[in-house]
Amino acid sequence: MKKLFLSLLCLLSIMSVKAADTILVKSPQIPILIERHDNVLFYMRLNANETKVLDNVTVNFGKDVNLNNIKSLKLYYSGTEALQDRGKGRFAPVEYISSHNPGKTLSANPSYSVMKSEVTKIKNTIVLEGKQKLFPGVNFFWVSLEMKETAPISSVLTASVSSVKADGKNLPVKTVSEDNIIRRMGVGVRHAGDDGSAAFRIPGLVTSNKGTLLGVYDVRYNSSVDLQEHIDIGLSRSTDGGQTWEKMRIPMAFGEYDGLPSAQNGVGDPSILVDTKTNTIWIVAAWTHGMGNQRAWWSSHQGMDLNNTAQLVMVKSTDDGKTWSEPINITEQVKLPEWYFLLQGPGRGITMSDGTLVFPIQFIDKTRIPNAGIMYSKDGGKTWKIHNHARTNTTEAQVAEVEPGVLMLNMRDNRGGSRAVYTTTDLGKTWKEHESSRTALREPVCMASLISVKAEDNVLGKDILIFSNPNSTSQRKDITIKISLDGGYTWSEDHQLLLDEGYNWGYSCLTMVDKETIGILYESSVAHMTFQSVKLKDIIK
Repeated sequence: MKKLFLSLLCLLSIMSVKAADTILVKSPQIPILIERHDNVLFYMRLNANETKVLDNVTVNFGKDVNLNNIKSLKLYYSGTEALQDRGKGRFAPVEYISSHNPGKTLSANPSYSVMKSEVTKIKNTIVLEGKQKLFPGVNFFWVSLEMKETAPISSVLTASVSSVKADGKNLPVKTVSEDNIIRRMGVGVRHAGDDGSAAFRIPGLVTSNKGTLLGVYDVRYNSSVDLQEHIDIGLSRSTDGGQTWEKMRIPMAFGEYDGLPSAQNGVGDPSILVDTKTNTIWIVAAWTHGMGNQRAWWSSHQGMDLNNTAQLVMVKSTDDGKTWSEPINITEQVKLPEWYFLLQGPGRGITMSDGTLVFPIQFIDKTRIPNAGIMYSKDGGKTWKIHNHARTNTTEAQVAEVEPGVLMLNMRDNRGGSRAVYTTTDLGKTWKEHESSRTALREPVCMASLISVKAEDNVLGKDILIFSNPNSTSQRKDITIKISLDGGYTWSEDHQLLLDEGYNWGYSCLTMVDKETIGILYESSVAHMTFQSVKLKDIIK
């Protein structure tokens, strides 16, 4: 009886001890932009039932991290959340650093966060002082990282929150993200507000014969909406593998053409191609004239005249992308009068092994249904032809030569769920559905990128296909690079790399920077145009 009484007393004693408040820590898989003054390294959520004051947070960097690349580490406090939101388990009540507010994309918004401490003498272990009185209930903190401008874009970083002290005691710390997350650097090639433009969209990316990276995109001056609007084609150029980018060029703009305002002469959705035989660079885009600022997808009509239907226009460069020709209108060469709208991929085109130039295209036919296909030139871009579409009810596509003379077209499919994939051996006269079509590559109905890299052109010594898109069936998030070693029949999860788990517009374009490195220009969660480089062997171990 005495033993039972003691056991019961012990149990009651244990029950009377309240569990300590636990701090939840999340490390997001998003790019760390070298030019940003603040990058989210960790989100922290603390439900303060008993805890009164957060004393400090200790951060450890991985042993392989080059600490000389880091400029500062900061601790921010971001208050609490609404009562009705507490069941959602959020790690931030708002976006701490805007990716869309023009001119305010590089630093934390001081309205949303209070900086508690900053450390500039970087060591493997850093204590960030908080001394923050806690709100009764949920409290949000985050750790910010700033890199030095000289940090290599190829560098990676690992870090962890090793301890959090509150009320003079260590709190239990629970990490809710995957273990050993590797954070990768990036460069915001274009931010909202750069050069007076509200937004930048629709990336294309190629590597010239001289190794120059050429990135193209829409310069959307007034807002992020599609044509028709005041939109020009912009180009950024890098000669050091994407570490730095030259001042933006404008290869294509129509201004106040024929007396109409600039916003009724927009040109957009670019695709770029390198003629690898000559190093002539081509850009193709859709020019919309006189559509009353309504969306071109519905406002471009049948016919050939520029007052009724969108025009397909090209420019070329013979000096490695430094200067560009006047626009060349090829609408009469390739469009059928009964089509409502003819436009390019967007993204990039290719030079086939026999020298044929190929751009992916899309058109809205006489029944108002969109279809994807290709256009090609056998004479170095002087004349262009289109044959038949690959699959109906498809739009934005990318093309790759998977074998000599065999083209693969990877298409955005309005049916949703997965990419449509077809092949042709006769430049689009006939098409065959690929075994991977509608099964292998999931998508949320969005643009994607596909490139083919021959064995002699990569460090793996194998023919490979590289693909990127939002790896989701419902939302534009989780930008992922995938590699196929068997010509696109399978895409193993072992050969995939998540770059950005955040929500974004989702468009991307791939190129090979060199034999070892993939380059990607994409619409990320942290900048309108983000460039990152990834070693092939980081994906194919």
